[in-house]
Amino acid sequence: MTRIYFNEVVTRDGFQIEPNFIATDDKIALIDALSQCGYAKIEATSFTSPKAIPMLRDAEEVMGRITRVPGVEYTVLVPNLRGAERALESRADELNLVMSTSETHNLANLRMTREQSFASLAEVVRHVDGRTPINVSLSTCFGCPMEGDVPQAVVEQFAQRFADLGVRGLTICDTTGMAHPAQVSRMVEALQQQLPHTQLTLHFHNTRGMGLANVLAAVQGGITRLDGSLGGLGGCPYAPGASGNICSEDAIHMLDAMGYDTGIDLTKLLNVARHLPAIVGHDVPGQVAKAGRITDLHPAPAYASELKG
Repeated sequence: MTRIYFNEVVTRDGFQIEPNFIATDDKIALIDALSQCGYAKIEATSFTSPKAIPMLRDAEEVMGRITRVPGVEYTVLVPNLRGAERALESRADELNLVMSTSETHNLANLRMTREQSFASLAEVVRHVDGRTPINVSLSTCFGCPMEGDVPQAVVEQFAQRFADLGVRGLTICDTTGMAHPAQVSRMVEALQQQLPHTQLTLHFHNTRGMGLANVLAAVQGGITRLDGSLGGLGGCPYAPGASGNICSEDAIHMLDAMGYDTGIDLTKLLNVARHLPAIVGHDVPGQVAKAGRITDLHPAPAYASELKG
């Protein structure tokens, strides 16, 4: 069965909109625990302005103190040239750049037009000049809560422009939780044909309950790389109502049950997931950590044996 590679984003995407600052020691301990679970990548933090995202103001310390496990790539979000410089100094394994395919969402989120964002990110790509692999996350690829439909042709156009710059990978993001499986199937078929040598990752939200259905559509369409967030934490502050990335452990459990090789030690991961509510101070959306795996059986009640006679 196909090998699926997971990228864990909880300590960046998940933590960035938490109401209370997560202690640096807790972030480091969580990344170190996740590093033992078999992830292909962990998006550890973001080198944005501390004023913009105060929850991740400890990016340098986090990157400097984590225990790096061979085979795991530690990727970081960078918004601009200054962020890229900080990330390079912190020895990030991959730089993740971001812009939106929706003009209105890009203006709300990044305070720039799409063309201004593209020019700024292209400058980062040229400056890095192959020293570190670059991934570009394209937001709102499946819809914008302010504009509505984002034409697939627009997504394809920006994907091609970044591929032409030589980036290693592209993440196609359902930032607003508006995707549905048929739409996902069309998108992944087109992009794989268009960019056969680009590392494609899909990033879904479960805002409207279709997250795992969209994961399945992507995987059945040939996608082998997925983002997920432990416990289903995260969301976009500029996408009204779009809280909640897909839950990593729930998606991995589903694919494992179907016979896919995720490379993840699910027993270890569920143990980490069960500690997450204590770290963030509230319940989290993930289900499998609460209910257990479908293979976790329970003893029958005593009266059932009596009824059997």
